Amino acid sequence: MTTRRNFLKGTAWIGAVAALSGSAKSMLKLGGTGTMSGFAAPALGRVRVGVVGLGMRGPGAVHRLASIPGVTVVALCDLYPERVAAQNAWLKSEGYPEATAYTGEEAYKALCESDLDLVYIATPWKLHTPIALYAMEHGKHAAIEVPSAMYLDECWALVETSERTGRHCMQLENCCYGSVEMFTLNLVRKGILGELVHGEGAYIHDLRSLNYLDPAAGGYQGYWRLKWNAEHYGNPYATHGLVPIMQAMNVNRGDRFDYLTCVSSDQFGMDSYAKAKFGEESWQAKLHPRCGDMSTTVIKTVKGKSIMIQHDVTSPRPYSRINLVSGTRGILCDYPLRVALAGSPVDGAHEWMDDEALGRLYGEHKHPLWSAAGEMAQEIGGHGGMDFLMDLRLCYCLQNGLPLDMDVYDLASSCAVAELSERSASNRGEPQDVPDFTRGGWETAKPLGIETIDDTMVARLKEVFIKGKKDDAQLNV
Repeated sequence: MTTRRNFLKGTAWIGAVAALSGSAKSMLKLGGTGTMSGFAAPALGRVRVGVVGLGMRGPGAVHRLASIPGVTVVALCDLYPERVAAQNAWLKSEGYPEATAYTGEEAYKALCESDLDLVYIATPWKLHTPIALYAMEHGKHAAIEVPSAMYLDECWALVETSERTGRHCMQLENCCYGSVEMFTLNLVRKGILGELVHGEGAYIHDLRSLNYLDPAAGGYQGYWRLKWNAEHYGNPYATHGLVPIMQAMNVNRGDRFDYLTCVSSDQFGMDSYAKAKFGEESWQAKLHPRCGDMSTTVIKTVKGKSIMIQHDVTSPRPYSRINLVSGTRGILCDYPLRVALAGSPVDGAHEWMDDEALGRLYGEHKHPLWSAAGEMAQEIGGHGGMDFLMDLRLCYCLQNGLPLDMDVYDLASSCAVAELSERSASNRGEPQDVPDFTRGGWETAKPLGIETIDDTMVARLKEVFIKGKKDDAQLNV
């Protein structure tokens, strides 16, 4: 399906993976399952985690993971020793054991080779796939920040390696654990919106100041995110708006993406910002990023559903993920949250519910994970609590030998939008087929249920959260 598969053969990082000893590869092949749909690895009991990347997102992950009962952060890795030292100082100050420190450009390899269970990857985008591949090749589960892969070849490599090694490869899509997104999923599973027909999601977030912020002052190291925008077109960051809709529509679990088309505006906002901020003769003003201000992708599924996904990190607009699902019995739309329901199959739904009725609906259909741990999640923080619930469910499933809420096929299907949208937008919206990463497994895979945690974990959490820790520094969802 993809024309870029040979990309892997000529890269240094995949060469390093291929250089693994034959005995190690033979051992890992024994764990292969053939499919990761519904896959459950052996229960771990205690989860030993190594965190790679301690810049913007990594520190928050360290704090959250350390707070989960049955989880130990045993290793920390970053290019810069002072970042590792800072997180070890935090662990020590909170009464947790210090982690083994790994520093340097390829220090992640030694971490992956060490004695742990899960490699949690919070590095710049281009490092996500190579680190995850190395982790799985060395028998570790991989959890990767978004987007986990930027090219179709990387998507396929993650799928094939996860299947062959029998190791989980999960994208850390925190927005699936937002209170509204989980409320939406519960409404859908109960049939309250009828059969879903259409969804809309987005990443609309004015990141101009952060993209151009000097790395020495807290910006992206080496301006890596700005450089991506300078070199690419289409939608590189689709997953926040897309994956919750995928779950609601059972994509890869009864349906799958068929094809997409993408149209992007030209780029105006970054040039305007750079000239005003740094002057006409600055390198920032002369960069002229390629990524359009507004990118709109429309996806059609095999079962006839449609999804619109937008990306805009340039325009002076309030933050929005849109978060809309429309069915045969009603519609839900976020930012702000609104719901309209038809009274019967022949009724219309021409007005939004008033605040009182909406409050009752939310109270009746609040997701049980938010009921069980939402208050504690908000206390620990991380985008209002959804980061913590994501990490909690991941570790809970690993501890108990349960399938994860998101598998490698969900990762690949959502990340494929980056390359496919760029191809489409660069060719006047030409439709692009989306690969079936499940290779037909979507037809029999079980949809995601309404999953939560058990009473024992709730009780253990309450003991931990008596201290009332809070870390809500990660604002850039």
